[in-house]
Amino acid sequence: MALTSSRKGVYILPNLFTTAGLFFGFYAIVQATKGQFEHAAIGIFIAMIMDGLDGRVARMTNTASEFGKEYDSLADVIAFGLAPALVIYEWSLLVSGKFGWLCAFFYVAMTALRLARFNTQDSKDKRYFQGMPCPAAAACVAAWVWTFYSFGISGRSLDIASLVLMLILGSVMVSNIPFKSFKDLDLKGRVPFVALIFPVIVLVAISFDPPRVLFAIFFLYLVSGPAVWIMHRTGWGAVAAVDIEEDDLEFDALETDADKPADQQNLH
Repeated sequence: MALTSSRKGVYILPNLFTTAGLFFGFYAIVQATKGQFEHAAIGIFIAMIMDGLDGRVARMTNTASEFGKEYDSLADVIAFGLAPALVIYEWSLLVSGKFGWLCAFFYVAMTALRLARFNTQDSKDKRYFQGMPCPAAAACVAAWVWTFYSFGISGRSLDIASLVLMLILGSVMVSNIPFKSFKDLDLKGRVPFVALIFPVIVLVAISFDPPRVLFAIFFLYLVSGPAVWIMHRTGWGAVAAVDIEEDDLEFDALETDADKPADQQNLH
């Protein structure tokens, strides 16, 4: 955003949260190289929290900018693409040789494509993401590693399962499967008193057994997307108007901001 003078500047507060997310993504990579996979998984989860805060802080303080949007996407490629791929590669895929690192690269590439599509596409229904968001996919990887590592199970004995997991997560990120965004939650409105009990229970459960509870939460979220898609396709239940057009599968059909008129460009 241009300042009152001819010089340009950036907003500090939201970008500090983005930088923190980038730091913890890099921290996860460093810990994985040391064999500290529990610390690596925790680093990814903290990066996820930072990623959730930077946008909210920017909106609350009216400091959103095009610079912040681009910086956030670049940080996400590292924290939710490169970091989880390298963590699971060091923990499990190393024994799979060339196919192992190619599978890890596939996940990183799909994360980058997912972010590029998200940045250049106007969602038709804000209640749903088109494809699994990359922070949630990274959380699935981190929870997978952390859970089995806490059981004392060697990741190298789970190399086939880890390969399948990375292929699935990479594919669903760039798919048209709808995933709940939770953007329609009204956090400012009044709720019944008993509604406060649920988040307390979740926090207590996570504190009691973090790896297993987080594993359950994010893998249920992974399953929820295909479940909603099947319900929409088969007419089961009253699924919200989620537009899943086959044409959207073609990346070439997506407009970039540069292709749109200036008044239609989507600046976050």
